[in-house]
Amino acid sequence: MSRPDNDQHWAAQQERGSLWMMKFTVVATRTLGRRLISPLLYLIVLYFFIFGAKARRSIRQYQLNLMNWSGKTPPPSLRSVFAQFMAFADALLDKLDIWRGKLSARDIDLIDPHNLRGQMHAPRGQMLVGAHLGNLEVCRALAELGDKVTMNVLVHTKHAEQFNQLLGEAGARNMRLIQVSELNPATMLQLSERIERGEWLAIAGDRIPLHGGRQVTVDFLSKPAAFPQGPWLLAGLLDCPVNLLSCVKIAGRYQILLEPFATRVQWKRSNRDAVIREWTQRFADRLAERCLDAPQQWFNFYPFWNSDDDTSA
Repeated sequence: MSRPDNDQHWAAQQERGSLWMMKFTVVATRTLGRRLISPLLYLIVLYFFIFGAKARRSIRQYQLNLMNWSGKTPPPSLRSVFAQFMAFADALLDKLDIWRGKLSARDIDLIDPHNLRGQMHAPRGQMLVGAHLGNLEVCRALAELGDKVTMNVLVHTKHAEQFNQLLGEAGARNMRLIQVSELNPATMLQLSERIERGEWLAIAGDRIPLHGGRQVTVDFLSKPAAFPQGPWLLAGLLDCPVNLLSCVKIAGRYQILLEPFATRVQWKRSNRDAVIREWTQRFADRLAERCLDAPQQWFNFYPFWNSDDDTSA
């Protein structure tokens, strides 16, 4: 088995690993319970902790940046970095419960002060922008947990159809992955039709795509970092409201937070870059605040700040 620490872009590694992990999860849901599968999963994550030097450095850098920005978290250590890897393993185990139907609306604390959930059956759909903080699968499960709204999750993976088949086998009926390698006219027409049918779109706002994706550098945890322009370009082109979606585990319970973010994202040709940068910066600022609610549930195991910092953990 080759070591996971190499020079590949994060998306190439994650796509291969995510598809393998999803297949593993589906088989496990059919044959084993959480208690039996958890030791094996923890061993897999332990392997990546031991041999993933780049991932360890990346998490250490995140913890250091969070401490320096907030002044509220302890300095990073080998123990704290390992704890973040273990939090990721715990999130993977929770995905087993989600797709086995073991997680119900009663197990989730939904914080929705503006009643966005009540708008999910409106004639026209909206956008949800999330991040790789906490467990996005719980957020996506809103489509399955009583609301029965069609949720289209926009991804960059070329294996979207394989993921859709596996999701169906795992029990998901109202969620579909859509590959959006670029916002071409055909893609925009499809997404516009879905919005007009009352379907919702969900997209991550904290990872740039592998090939040629537009990006913008903004301040995140007091350091410059690249974020994708895609969510805000898409919101402007579709002329639909944008909401923020996050889910972290606090005291053993998942907490989903739904927040209105932008009624409309509008620009002119002359100010498009400035408008996109402004909305991206607002998103990065809110994401930083949310990281403090669950500091060890940030699951971007790659050099997010493109730092050449060679410190080890």
